[in-house]
Amino acid sequence: MKKICFISLVAMVGLIGVLHYVTPGHMILFHDTYRRLSYFPIAIGAIFYGLWGGLLMAVLSCISFVPHLFMFWFQGREAYYSELSEIVFYLSAGLVIGLISSRESRLKKKYQQLSEKLATSYQRLHNQAARLVQAEKQLGQAQKLSSLGHVSAALAHEIKNPLASIKGAAEILADEVPVTHPKHEFIVIMRSEISRLNNSVNEVLAYCRGQQTINKDRLEPFPDILDKVILLLAPRIREKSIDLILEKTGDAEEILVEEAAMIQVLMNILLNAVDAVPHKGKICICHYREPKGYTIDVADNGPGVAPEKYEQVFEPFVTFKETGTGLGLSITKKIIERLGGTIRVTPSDMGGAQFSVYLPDKNALST
Repeated sequence: MKKICFISLVAMVGLIGVLHYVTPGHMILFHDTYRRLSYFPIAIGAIFYGLWGGLLMAVLSCISFVPHLFMFWFQGREAYYSELSEIVFYLSAGLVIGLISSRESRLKKKYQQLSEKLATSYQRLHNQAARLVQAEKQLGQAQKLSSLGHVSAALAHEIKNPLASIKGAAEILADEVPVTHPKHEFIVIMRSEISRLNNSVNEVLAYCRGQQTINKDRLEPFPDILDKVILLLAPRIREKSIDLILEKTGDAEEILVEEAAMIQVLMNILLNAVDAVPHKGKICICHYREPKGYTIDVADNGPGVAPEKYEQVFEPFVTFKETGTGLGLSITKKIIERLGGTIRVTPSDMGGAQFSVYLPDKNALST
């Protein structure tokens, strides 16, 4: 663009010089007009290209003005010097406008650099402010966890005492009810749930203290654990007439998981789904093998989760239920991460939310 402009200015200067040459000397009005037109390429050259551009256009204008001077050579010294002074004005105009333009260019460059520094400083301050907000948020959560830790310790003590009594009663019933009795299955479930509840209390205590639990549960086939969880949730499912759909691919019986940990994970996710779906809603549980693990998808046709809240749902004390504590999914995520897996939430094909849990296969890792 600048190259084209420069060529145009040179052509304009040359054209003015040609007009001076071909116009008869007695046509003073035309020559005066040409002289004044010469200031345009000088001014434009100085504005666009600075000092050197203004001086170059001034010199070229002087050169193109030379043929016009010869017309006044024989008209007397006064007339000749009057025309010659125009060259001084050309050079002066190029010099002055060029200096002003160069100064403006330097100031513009300086202000641009200053603006870039200000933008960098602003971005740095913005990042620091964001880190401060995040630190304040983490501090608030730490204070909540600290307060909850004290309350949980007292609550755990109150829960564990009745649990010990209930466990003792279950042991007595187990001794009196033979294995062949049709109700013996419920005693087994009761003993298992007492143990799971005790583990859950320990999980909450460890979570509130910021500790990482390292319990190693016995490994059980995933379908057996899923059946136990569905049996426990059966009253809630029947109460809302929920259509529960089970899908599986591959040899699910070969998938071994830590029993107590997986029961707690499934209970937390399925309880959220049961609470979220409407009356006669739908919940679909799908589990399938992967090359080095397995995935469990729990989808529903409830209201779903807004995309901007996908990560927020796993934070402590974040709940979208009136009676929720905001710890269920947070503890679930901690358990899954302890097992080496991941959990994420996405929209489900049924219109609600889908929680996907991926866990490494214990058999695959051991081999």
